Amino acid sequence: MAFGNTSSLIGLLSFLLFSFTNHLNHVSPAATTVGGIHLDVVRKPAPEVPIFREAPAFRNGVTCNNDRIHISMTLDSNYLRGTMAAVFSILQHSTCPEDVEFHFLWARFEPQVYFSIKSTFPYLKFKIYRFESNRVRGKISKSIRQALDQPLNYARIYLSDILPGYVKRVIYLDSDIVVVDDIAKLWEVDLQGKVLAAPEYCHANFTEYFTNLFWNDPELARTFEGRNPCYFNTGVMVVDVEKWREGRYTQKVEEWMVVQKQKRIYHLGSLPPFLLVLAGELKSVDHRWNQHGLGGDNLEGKCRSLHPGPISLLHWSGKGKPWLRLDSRRPCSVDHLWAPYDLYRSNTHSLEE
Repeated sequence: MAFGNTSSLIGLLSFLLFSFTNHLNHVSPAATTVGGIHLDVVRKPAPEVPIFREAPAFRNGVTCNNDRIHISMTLDSNYLRGTMAAVFSILQHSTCPEDVEFHFLWARFEPQVYFSIKSTFPYLKFKIYRFESNRVRGKISKSIRQALDQPLNYARIYLSDILPGYVKRVIYLDSDIVVVDDIAKLWEVDLQGKVLAAPEYCHANFTEYFTNLFWNDPELARTFEGRNPCYFNTGVMVVDVEKWREGRYTQKVEEWMVVQKQKRIYHLGSLPPFLLVLAGELKSVDHRWNQHGLGGDNLEGKCRSLHPGPISLLHWSGKGKPWLRLDSRRPCSVDHLWAPYDLYRSNTHSLEE
């Protein structure tokens, strides 16, 4: 194509730059779609963003009926390697992978993270939404591990505010998991009128999640009266989004976060307020859907063995993450179960679109 004068060329370039910038600006508001960007250039990812191999294209089986399965996860460059492995595992074991739609939440616009997902999973159905960190900054209390204090760790509380109206149910997953079963089995769980479903662990010492100040306060200690409260892990949840919204569960969780700011009633980050609101009030799911604690405790992250029984989902909750332990050449035995889903490319070659 020839241009008659310099001003025409400048005008066209300005228009293209405006169009691309305008498209990127659409990722900032909550509940806004990101997609359709394609640049025919060689991109060098930012130093902090890993490089990944392209995953194979996964196609639906003949029995699929195109019913959507909605999955929500957070996006953080520090945990992106885990997120990629989680997505890969879900698609690989799904009978209907093309029916799975991912809803990612991020605290800030990170173009290299977006491009990494797009280039690694070219056929993936996904949207990205902005989580406004200011919603929780004044409500977060310091916990025993800094990673638990990050605003994005609290984004799961606001799913009903962020996700679009057509999402009536969603599976929320942490980034340090891999699924080794068909995710549709978890999606189809009968909530039986409950707002949330998750594996419960009634053998766990429930009292240790709250301080002596909580248990010694007669009014606070009555919180669980009439309930049979059991520990559950918020890294794997099936949520009725409409019921959550109608029941004002976001506000209920926030109210306990405000109490925590006034007097320290629990130790961990976003988990205890969930327990205060929902423990004993949820639909219990088979333990196979959250083989958690594989990252060890929150202080040292020591190796742990698998719990006995069938497994559908492995969860490296705790301080130790499999990709870090594998890279350090000091992996735990369970980390080798994560490794086959690792799409990380340990070289410095640029990704090409």
